[in-house]
Amino acid sequence: MGNSRAYPVLRTTDAGEAYRQARRLCALLGHVADKVWLFAEPATVREVRGIAAIAPGLPFDYAQGRTDPATGDRLRFDLDVTALDDASLTEHLPLTFSEEVERERVEAGILAALGDGMASLEWHGRRPDDSDADRPSKYDGIQVVFHGDEAQGGDWTEEHTVFVHVTKWGDLPLAQELAAHIGSEVLGEAQLGW
Repeated sequence: MGNSRAYPVLRTTDAGEAYRQARRLCALLGHVADKVWLFAEPATVREVRGIAAIAPGLPFDYAQGRTDPATGDRLRFDLDVTALDDASLTEHLPLTFSEEVERERVEAGILAALGDGMASLEWHGRRPDDSDADRPSKYDGIQVVFHGDEAQGGDWTEEHTVFVHVTKWGDLPLAQELAAHIGSEVLGEAQLGW
């Protein structure tokens, strides 16, 4: 039990650069899962449509809780965003998305789907020196947070942050080694990871 420790290793205002460096770090993993975890808070119709294109058929929800005026029950967003016209979809914004998605679909389309909303992409994997190749790693991986600087959510920023995730006890030397691979360094304290 526990969570990984996430070390920030890159901050930039260039989303493409953050994504490229995250992919370079993913290449150092001995194994990367076939699915990635994608979290997004699309704030515009264009962003919702972009996320829906790389995650077809997967559910969105309201970003801020809504309740039924008659019953007080929490409302869930259960509409197909691809079936709504722009005006109808606008009435439901902002939305949120948090699901596992096929890695290839996300990697092929994430940069085109991004806008000014926050998003996070997590590649879970295993270090090449992991002796138990049949065990999926709970802690190892790479994360890029678009418009954010915290691994577990946080406030919107202009910058995009790349994190390396390591054991629940932290592994600063490994994080420093990974940061050096992309010509950077660890940029702060370890944060609570996944």
